[in-house]
Amino acid sequence: MNPTSAPLLEQLEAAVLAMPMARTLRLRFLDAAPGAVTVEMPILEAFCFRPGQLQATAVYALGDFAAVAAAGSLLSPGWANATVDGTVKLFAPARGACLRARGRVVDAGSLLSICAADVWAVDDAGIETLCATWLGTARNLEPRRST
Repeated sequence: MNPTSAPLLEQLEAAVLAMPMARTLRLRFLDAAPGAVTVEMPILEAFCFRPGQLQATAVYALGDFAAVAAAGSLLSPGWANATVDGTVKLFAPARGACLRARGRVVDAGSLLSICAADVWAVDDAGIETLCATWLGTARNLEPRRST
């Protein structure tokens, strides 16, 4: 991570970790740049459908958080975003020490942003295996006005 990305990383991590689900998944932001983030989560037995292998729901959630956070990294201060829709394609078991998702913006619009994430299973030696790709749409939400 370069020093100029530290404030963006802290801002995105604070916004995402304000959500109880993100804290439950124990998400950790590794890197952030405009339009791109890297997020990691441990593989916890509580989220596995068989010992050491994550259920698809947890894989989907990590891809969602990474992709939508990447889209959020391009928003003006005070703006937020939320997932409108998403899909995940699984092609390898999500097992190892953790999952790492690299989120990116495909197309940033004023109302909707298309975003994606590749999700990697990381073993104890740090070797990554691509296990899923997430693609979705985030709705950009302007700041709420005080009444």
